[in-house]
Amino acid sequence: MLHLLFIFSFFPVPIFSASAPFSGQPQHPVPDPCYDEHGLPRRCVPEFVNAAFGKEVQASSTCGRPATRTCDASDPKKAHPSSYLTDLNSAGNMTCWKSESFPRHSPQNVSLTLSLGKKFEVTYVSLQFCSPRPESVVIFKSMDYGKTWVPYQYYSSQCRRLYGKPSRASVTKQNEQEALCTDGHTDLYPLTGGLIAFSTLDGRPSAQDFDSSPVLQDWVTATDIRVVFSRPHLQGNRDSEVSDEGPGFFYSVGEFQVGGRCKCNGHASRCGKDKEGRLVCDCKHNTEGPECDRCKAFHYDRPWQRANAREANECMACSCNLHARRCRFNMELYKLSGGRAVECA
Repeated sequence: MLHLLFIFSFFPVPIFSASAPFSGQPQHPVPDPCYDEHGLPRRCVPEFVNAAFGKEVQASSTCGRPATRTCDASDPKKAHPSSYLTDLNSAGNMTCWKSESFPRHSPQNVSLTLSLGKKFEVTYVSLQFCSPRPESVVIFKSMDYGKTWVPYQYYSSQCRRLYGKPSRASVTKQNEQEALCTDGHTDLYPLTGGLIAFSTLDGRPSAQDFDSSPVLQDWVTATDIRVVFSRPHLQGNRDSEVSDEGPGFFYSVGEFQVGGRCKCNGHASRCGKDKEGRLVCDCKHNTEGPECDRCKAFHYDRPWQRANAREANECMACSCNLHARRCRFNMELYKLSGGRAVECA
Protein backbone atom coordinates (compact mmCIF):
# COMPACT_ATOMS: atom_id res chain seq x y z
CA MET A 1 0.00 0.00 0.00
CA LEU A 2 1.29 3.46 -0.87
CA HIS A 3 2.55 5.77 1.87
CA LEU A 4 0.64 8.73 0.48
CA LEU A 5 1.68 11.25 3.12
CA PHE A 6 5.28 10.30 2.45
CA ILE A 7 4.75 10.62 -1.28
CA PHE A 8 3.08 14.00 -1.36
CA SER A 9 5.73 15.60 0.86
CA PHE A 10 8.30 15.65 -1.94
CA PHE A 11 6.22 17.73 -4.31
CA PRO A 12 4.74 20.48 -2.10
CA VAL A 13 2.55 23.22 -3.51
CA PRO A 14 1.18 26.34 -1.82
CA ILE A 15 -2.52 25.95 -1.09
CA PHE A 16 -4.94 28.84 -1.44
CA SER A 17 -8.51 28.55 -0.23
CA ALA A 18 -11.20 30.63 -1.85
CA SER A 19 -14.93 30.28 -1.86
CA ALA A 20 -16.98 31.10 -4.92
CA PRO A 21 -18.15 34.73 -4.71
CA PHE A 22 -21.86 35.57 -4.66
CA SER A 23 -23.27 37.14 -7.79
CA GLY A 24 -22.74 40.88 -7.77
CA GLN A 25 -19.86 40.82 -5.31
CA PRO A 26 -16.49 42.12 -6.50
CA GLN A 27 -14.20 39.29 -7.54
CA HIS A 28 -10.61 39.33 -6.36
CA PRO A 29 -7.86 37.87 -8.52
CA VAL A 30 -6.71 34.43 -7.48
CA PRO A 31 -3.20 34.60 -6.03
CA ASP A 32 -0.48 33.25 -8.31
CA PRO A 33 1.20 30.35 -6.46
CA CYS A 34 4.49 31.22 -8.18
CA TYR A 35 4.72 34.52 -6.26
CA ASP A 36 4.20 35.39 -2.60
CA GLU A 37 2.00 38.14 -1.18
CA HIS A 38 4.75 40.68 -1.84
CA GLY A 39 5.13 39.66 -5.48
CA LEU A 40 8.40 37.89 -4.90
CA PRO A 41 9.01 34.64 -6.83
CA ARG A 42 8.83 31.32 -5.05
CA ARG A 43 8.87 27.65 -6.03
CA CYS A 44 5.55 26.44 -7.46
CA VAL A 45 4.39 23.12 -8.87
CA PRO A 46 1.33 21.88 -10.80
CA GLU A 47 -1.36 19.95 -8.97
CA PHE A 48 -0.94 16.28 -8.16
CA VAL A 49 -3.00 14.21 -10.63
CA ASN A 50 -3.62 10.74 -11.95
CA ALA A 51 -1.74 11.36 -15.20
CA ALA A 52 -3.22 8.22 -16.76
CA PHE A 53 -6.87 9.27 -16.41
CA GLY A 54 -8.67 9.35 -19.76
CA LYS A 55 -5.51 8.64 -21.75
CA GLU A 56 -5.24 5.88 -24.35
CA VAL A 57 -3.42 2.70 -23.35
CA GLN A 58 -1.91 0.44 -26.01
CA ALA A 59 -2.53 -3.18 -25.04
CA SER A 60 -0.69 -5.94 -26.87
CA SER A 61 -3.65 -8.27 -26.34
CA THR A 62 -7.37 -7.61 -25.80
CA CYS A 63 -10.13 -10.16 -25.55
CA GLY A 64 -12.99 -9.63 -28.01
CA ARG A 65 -11.43 -9.60 -31.46
CA PRO A 66 -12.38 -12.15 -32.66
CA ALA A 67 -15.41 -12.53 -30.43
CA THR A 68 -15.73 -15.39 -27.97
CA ARG A 69 -18.56 -16.41 -25.69
CA THR A 70 -17.10 -14.30 -22.88
CA CYS A 71 -15.55 -11.42 -24.89
CA ASP A 72 -17.16 -9.58 -27.76
CA ALA A 73 -15.92 -6.11 -28.72
CA SER A 74 -19.27 -5.27 -30.35
CA ASP A 75 -21.29 -6.17 -27.25
CA PRO A 76 -21.00 -3.58 -24.44
CA LYS A 77 -21.79 -6.26 -21.86
CA LYS A 78 -18.95 -8.45 -23.12
CA ALA A 79 -16.44 -5.83 -24.24
CA HIS A 80 -13.15 -5.41 -22.37
CA PRO A 81 -11.23 -2.67 -24.28
CA SER A 82 -8.09 -0.97 -23.00
CA SER A 83 -10.07 2.28 -22.56
CA TYR A 84 -11.52 0.63 -19.43
CA LEU A 85 -8.07 0.91 -17.82
CA THR A 86 -8.18 4.69 -17.47
CA ASP A 87 -11.89 5.52 -17.33
CA LEU A 88 -13.85 6.62 -14.28
CA ASN A 89 -14.37 3.68 -11.93
CA SER A 90 -16.24 3.35 -8.68
CA ALA A 91 -16.74 0.54 -6.19
CA GLY A 92 -20.08 -0.28 -7.79
CA ASN A 93 -18.96 0.12 -11.40
CA MET A 94 -15.53 -1.37 -12.07
CA THR A 95 -14.94 -1.74 -15.80
CA CYS A 96 -12.14 -4.17 -16.67
CA TRP A 97 -9.77 -4.61 -19.57
CA LYS A 98 -9.07 -8.28 -20.25
CA SER A 99 -6.40 -9.95 -22.35
CA GLU A 100 -7.02 -12.81 -24.70
CA SER A 101 -6.90 -16.21 -23.06
CA PHE A 102 -3.94 -18.45 -23.75
CA PRO A 103 -3.16 -22.10 -23.01
CA ARG A 104 -0.98 -22.84 -20.02
CA HIS A 105 2.22 -23.55 -21.95
CA SER A 106 1.94 -20.83 -24.62
CA PRO A 107 3.78 -17.46 -24.54
CA GLN A 108 2.17 -15.34 -21.86
CA ASN A 109 3.74 -11.87 -22.23
CA VAL A 110 1.18 -9.07 -22.45
CA SER A 111 2.07 -5.36 -22.26
CA LEU A 112 0.20 -2.15 -21.46
CA THR A 113 1.86 1.06 -22.75
CA LEU A 114 0.78 4.54 -21.69
CA SER A 115 2.05 7.85 -23.09
CA LEU A 116 1.76 10.74 -20.62
CA GLY A 117 2.16 13.40 -23.33
CA LYS A 118 5.11 15.19 -21.69
CA LYS A 119 7.58 14.74 -18.88
CA PHE A 120 5.98 14.04 -15.50
CA GLU A 121 7.53 13.58 -12.08
CA VAL A 122 5.95 10.23 -11.24
CA THR A 123 5.25 9.37 -7.62
CA TYR A 124 3.52 6.02 -8.02
CA VAL A 125 2.21 3.48 -10.52
CA SER A 126 -0.71 1.31 -9.43
CA LEU A 127 -2.75 -1.49 -10.97
CA GLN A 128 -6.07 -2.69 -9.57
CA PHE A 129 -6.75 -6.20 -10.83
CA CYS A 130 -10.00 -7.88 -11.80
CA SER A 131 -8.15 -11.19 -12.19
CA PRO A 132 -5.66 -12.61 -9.68
CA ARG A 133 -2.45 -10.61 -9.62
CA PRO A 134 0.05 -11.97 -12.15
CA GLU A 135 2.90 -14.06 -10.84
CA SER A 136 5.49 -11.88 -12.63
CA VAL A 137 5.24 -8.20 -13.61
CA VAL A 138 7.76 -5.58 -14.75
CA ILE A 139 7.13 -1.82 -14.76
CA PHE A 140 9.23 0.20 -17.21
CA LYS A 141 9.59 3.92 -17.85
CA SER A 142 10.74 5.97 -20.82
CA MET A 143 12.11 9.50 -20.65
CA ASP A 144 12.23 10.02 -24.44
CA TYR A 145 8.67 9.28 -25.56
CA GLY A 146 9.11 5.55 -25.99
CA LYS A 147 12.43 5.47 -27.84
CA THR A 148 14.24 3.74 -24.97
CA TRP A 149 13.00 1.99 -21.84
CA VAL A 150 14.49 1.30 -18.43
CA PRO A 151 13.02 -0.88 -15.65
CA TYR A 152 11.33 0.80 -12.70
CA GLN A 153 10.36 -2.27 -10.66
CA TYR A 154 10.13 -6.08 -10.88
CA TYR A 155 7.60 -8.35 -9.17
CA SER A 156 8.00 -12.12 -9.14
CA SER A 157 8.17 -15.16 -6.88
CA GLN A 158 11.25 -16.13 -8.94
CA CYS A 159 13.23 -12.89 -8.94
CA ARG A 160 16.63 -14.54 -9.23
CA ARG A 161 15.71 -17.04 -11.94
CA LEU A 162 13.66 -14.69 -14.15
CA TYR A 163 15.40 -11.35 -13.67
CA GLY A 164 18.74 -12.12 -12.06
CA LYS A 165 17.85 -10.11 -8.97
CA PRO A 166 17.43 -11.01 -5.30
CA SER A 167 13.91 -10.88 -3.88
CA ARG A 168 15.10 -8.76 -0.97
CA ALA A 169 17.52 -5.88 -1.59
CA SER A 170 18.15 -2.42 -0.23
CA VAL A 171 18.91 0.81 -2.04
CA THR A 172 21.89 2.94 -1.12
CA LYS A 173 22.94 6.38 -2.33
CA GLN A 174 25.20 4.61 -4.78
CA ASN A 175 22.36 2.79 -6.59
CA GLU A 176 19.30 5.00 -6.16
CA GLN A 177 18.26 4.48 -9.78
CA GLU A 178 18.28 0.69 -9.54
CA ALA A 179 15.05 -1.24 -10.12
CA LEU A 180 14.37 -3.77 -7.37
CA CYS A 181 12.52 -7.08 -7.41
CA THR A 182 10.03 -8.14 -4.78
CA ASP A 183 8.02 -11.30 -4.21
CA GLY A 184 5.64 -9.71 -1.71
CA HIS A 185 2.83 -9.27 -4.26
CA THR A 186 2.28 -12.95 -5.00
CA ASP A 187 -0.19 -13.73 -2.23
CA LEU A 188 -3.39 -14.83 -3.96
CA TYR A 189 -5.65 -13.11 -1.44
CA PRO A 190 -7.80 -11.40 -2.39
CA LEU A 191 -8.23 -13.79 -5.30
CA THR A 192 -9.47 -10.93 -7.47
CA GLY A 193 -9.34 -7.19 -6.94
CA GLY A 194 -5.76 -7.22 -5.65
CA LEU A 195 -3.48 -4.22 -6.01
CA ILE A 196 0.10 -3.70 -7.16
CA ALA A 197 1.37 -0.26 -6.12
CA PHE A 198 4.91 0.94 -6.84
CA SER A 199 6.22 4.09 -5.13
CA THR A 200 9.15 5.67 -6.98
CA LEU A 201 10.62 7.24 -3.82
CA ASP A 202 9.83 4.81 -1.02
CA GLY A 203 13.10 3.45 0.38
CA ARG A 204 15.33 5.80 -1.65
CA PRO A 205 17.82 7.37 0.82
CA SER A 206 17.93 10.83 -0.78
CA ALA A 207 14.13 11.16 -0.82
CA GLN A 208 14.25 13.19 2.39
CA ASP A 209 16.24 15.84 0.50
CA PHE A 210 14.65 15.50 -2.92
CA ASP A 211 15.36 19.14 -3.86
CA SER A 212 19.09 18.49 -3.65
CA SER A 213 19.12 15.16 -5.48
CA PRO A 214 19.39 15.44 -9.29
CA VAL A 215 19.66 11.65 -9.30
CA LEU A 216 16.20 11.18 -7.81
CA GLN A 217 14.74 14.06 -9.83
CA ASP A 218 15.86 12.14 -12.90
CA TRP A 219 14.61 8.81 -11.46
CA VAL A 220 11.02 10.03 -11.06
CA THR A 221 10.92 11.65 -14.52
CA ALA A 222 8.99 9.79 -17.22
CA THR A 223 7.14 10.49 -20.48
CA ASP A 224 5.76 6.95 -20.85
CA ILE A 225 5.00 3.96 -18.62
CA ARG A 226 4.91 0.32 -19.74
CA VAL A 227 3.75 -2.65 -17.68
CA VAL A 228 4.59 -6.18 -18.86
CA PHE A 229 2.81 -9.23 -17.45
CA SER A 230 4.89 -12.33 -18.10
CA ARG A 231 3.43 -15.06 -15.89
CA PRO A 232 -0.18 -15.39 -14.69
CA HIS A 233 -1.19 -16.94 -11.43
CA LEU A 234 -2.56 -20.28 -12.55
CA GLN A 235 -4.75 -20.81 -9.53
CA GLY A 236 -8.17 -19.22 -9.91
CA ASN A 237 -7.31 -17.56 -13.25
CA ARG A 238 -8.97 -19.72 -15.88
CA ASP A 239 -11.22 -19.34 -18.88
CA SER A 240 -12.79 -22.75 -19.37
CA GLU A 241 -13.83 -22.20 -22.95
CA VAL A 242 -10.35 -22.20 -24.45
CA SER A 243 -9.76 -24.99 -26.93
CA ASP A 244 -9.02 -28.62 -26.64
CA GLU A 245 -5.71 -27.78 -24.99
CA GLY A 246 -7.44 -27.24 -21.66
CA PRO A 247 -8.34 -24.15 -19.63
CA GLY A 248 -6.93 -20.82 -20.77
CA PHE A 249 -5.40 -18.11 -18.60
CA PHE A 250 -5.68 -14.34 -18.85
CA TYR A 251 -4.88 -10.99 -17.26
CA SER A 252 -7.53 -8.44 -16.32
CA VAL A 253 -7.08 -4.95 -14.88
CA GLY A 254 -9.74 -2.47 -13.78
CA GLU A 255 -7.60 0.59 -13.03
CA PHE A 256 -4.20 1.71 -14.26
CA GLN A 257 -3.07 4.85 -12.41
CA VAL A 258 0.07 6.97 -12.63
CA GLY A 259 0.22 9.54 -9.85
CA GLY A 260 2.45 12.56 -10.23
CA ARG A 261 2.92 16.13 -11.34
CA CYS A 262 3.62 17.72 -14.68
CA LYS A 263 7.39 18.37 -14.63
CA CYS A 264 7.97 22.12 -14.60
CA ASN A 265 11.09 22.35 -12.41
CA GLY A 266 9.40 24.54 -9.80
CA HIS A 267 8.64 27.34 -12.28
CA ALA A 268 4.94 26.74 -13.07
CA SER A 269 1.77 25.98 -11.15
CA ARG A 270 -0.20 24.53 -14.05
CA CYS A 271 0.09 22.63 -17.32
CA GLY A 272 -2.04 23.27 -20.38
CA LYS A 273 -2.11 22.52 -24.09
CA ASP A 274 -0.36 24.72 -26.64
CA LYS A 275 -1.67 25.58 -30.12
CA GLU A 276 -0.57 22.19 -31.42
CA GLY A 277 -2.38 20.38 -28.61
CA ARG A 278 0.80 19.43 -26.78
CA LEU A 279 0.91 19.52 -22.99
CA VAL A 280 3.27 22.26 -21.76
CA CYS A 281 3.99 24.13 -18.54
CA ASP A 282 2.63 27.64 -18.01
CA CYS A 283 6.08 28.95 -17.16
CA LYS A 284 6.82 31.83 -14.78
CA HIS A 285 10.03 33.28 -13.28
CA ASN A 286 11.20 34.38 -16.78
CA THR A 287 11.57 30.75 -17.89
CA GLU A 288 10.29 28.93 -20.95
CA GLY A 289 10.33 25.51 -22.63
CA PRO A 290 8.16 22.37 -22.23
CA GLU A 291 9.45 21.91 -18.67
CA CYS A 292 10.40 25.58 -17.98
CA ASP A 293 13.90 24.27 -18.51
CA ARG A 294 15.59 27.36 -19.93
CA CYS A 295 15.63 31.12 -19.49
CA LYS A 296 13.68 33.43 -21.74
CA ALA A 297 15.57 35.57 -24.24
CA PHE A 298 17.36 38.49 -22.58
CA HIS A 299 17.14 36.78 -19.17
CA TYR A 300 20.56 35.15 -18.98
CA ASP A 301 22.15 37.14 -16.17
CA ARG A 302 22.64 33.97 -14.16
CA PRO A 303 22.49 30.27 -15.11
CA TRP A 304 19.12 28.53 -15.26
CA GLN A 305 18.37 26.43 -12.17
CA ARG A 306 15.48 24.39 -10.89
CA ALA A 307 13.49 26.15 -8.15
CA ASN A 308 13.58 24.72 -4.65
CA ALA A 309 11.96 25.39 -1.29
CA ARG A 310 14.66 27.90 -0.34
CA GLU A 311 15.16 29.76 -3.60
CA ALA A 312 12.94 30.34 -6.66
CA ASN A 313 16.02 30.70 -8.87
CA GLU A 314 14.19 32.94 -11.32
CA CYS A 315 16.00 33.93 -14.49
CA MET A 316 17.34 37.49 -14.34
CA ALA A 317 17.22 40.10 -17.09
CA CYS A 318 20.48 40.81 -18.91
CA SER A 319 22.36 43.85 -17.64
CA CYS A 320 22.98 45.45 -21.01
CA ASN A 321 21.49 48.89 -20.25
CA LEU A 322 19.24 48.65 -23.31
CA HIS A 323 22.26 48.98 -25.62
CA ALA A 324 22.27 45.48 -27.10
CA ARG A 325 20.23 43.53 -29.62
CA ARG A 326 21.09 40.22 -27.98
CA CYS A 327 22.84 38.73 -24.96
CA ARG A 328 24.11 35.27 -24.17
CA PHE A 329 25.17 33.43 -21.05
CA ASN A 330 28.90 32.99 -20.56
CA MET A 331 29.92 30.59 -17.77
CA GLU A 332 33.56 31.73 -17.75
CA LEU A 333 32.48 35.35 -17.35
CA TYR A 334 30.05 34.31 -14.64
CA LYS A 335 32.83 32.58 -12.68
CA LEU A 336 35.38 35.33 -13.15
CA SER A 337 33.05 38.21 -12.36
CA GLY A 338 31.41 36.57 -9.36
CA GLY A 339 27.92 36.99 -10.77
CA ARG A 340 27.91 38.82 -14.11
CA ALA A 341 26.97 36.16 -16.59
CA VAL A 342 26.17 37.71 -19.98
CA GLU A 343 27.90 39.04 -23.02
CA CYS A 344 25.97 41.86 -24.69
CA ALA A 345 26.05 42.46 -28.43
